[in-house]
Amino acid sequence: MERLERIWLGIWDRFATARKLQLVLLVLIIWLLVSLGVGVWWSSEPDRFDVVREANAQTTTGKPVTGTHTVATLITLGNTLLDKPGGYLSNDRLPPGIWLDNMPAWEFGVLVQMRDMGRSLRKSMSRSQSQSTEDPALAKAEPLLHFNNNSWILPSTEGEYRKAINLLQDYADRLSDENQSNAQFYARADNLRDWLGDVSTRLGSLSQRLSASVGQRRVNTDLAGETGARQSTVSDTEIDVRTPWLEIDNVFYEARGTTWALLHLLEAVEQDFGEALDRKGARASLRQIIRELESTQSTLWSPMVLNGTEFGFLANHSLVMASYISRANAAIIDLRDLLAQG
Repeated sequence: MERLERIWLGIWDRFATARKLQLVLLVLIIWLLVSLGVGVWWSSEPDRFDVVREANAQTTTGKPVTGTHTVATLITLGNTLLDKPGGYLSNDRLPPGIWLDNMPAWEFGVLVQMRDMGRSLRKSMSRSQSQSTEDPALAKAEPLLHFNNNSWILPSTEGEYRKAINLLQDYADRLSDENQSNAQFYARADNLRDWLGDVSTRLGSLSQRLSASVGQRRVNTDLAGETGARQSTVSDTEIDVRTPWLEIDNVFYEARGTTWALLHLLEAVEQDFGEALDRKGARASLRQIIRELESTQSTLWSPMVLNGTEFGFLANHSLVMASYISRANAAIIDLRDLLAQG
């Protein structure tokens, strides 16, 4: 009898252990499925927003003043970066955020454009000339935007960027307040041209990185323009350039974030620099750039970024994106030439 009882207890213990393992496995599967669903949701790119509406929201009295559209758009870009589904993901240390790489790449593309515009606001657009005093809020906001983009704590990236947004909001409030004159915005053609120069170099680099998805042989241009033996031995050397397979989607989504942010900034620039554009006959050129960038935001129907060869059976999404960006960059170069004319 005792032997039968021991056998029964042993069978029951094994059964109970198996049930516990099944329960743990079931909980793990449910957690993975939920994490997968949350990850897909967090990876969805934010929709476009209306820059005019955001500028009106920044103005409590009357019509938005010159510069309000640009600053309001920069603030909205920052808020979107921090408050979209999942929040800011680049510094996540826990699942599912730590598993995601496409959205952090998208965030970095947006961040680079915010940094360039923040620098342009501080050094030129808010100052009448090089010897004038810089705006104190912009002087603090610009370095905060250059804070490490993946710092988790002490201090957190989100906290530093939120401080920068608050400082930009302070500048926007003073800019739209008719009773204050200590915030200025100079919508001159030279200021716009300087910022577009930064945009052009960013797009040129992105286009090259996207094109490297299929591998390229390029002439080393590191010393282009130099003379002498060193230039002839280095710049004439061909180099092989290929994006690592695991980074192809990261470069693609960085380009998506860059063009998404740039699209809104250009729409804001058209509102604030309208008179300067009209004097140079350059408004149509700016609108053409916007049209080219709109194509970069078309829905990606494939579940992954395809990397077929140039004329192969499968599509190459990176090359398509590079084509749109190259055309937009060429139009920006033409626009800068127009703005430089008397």
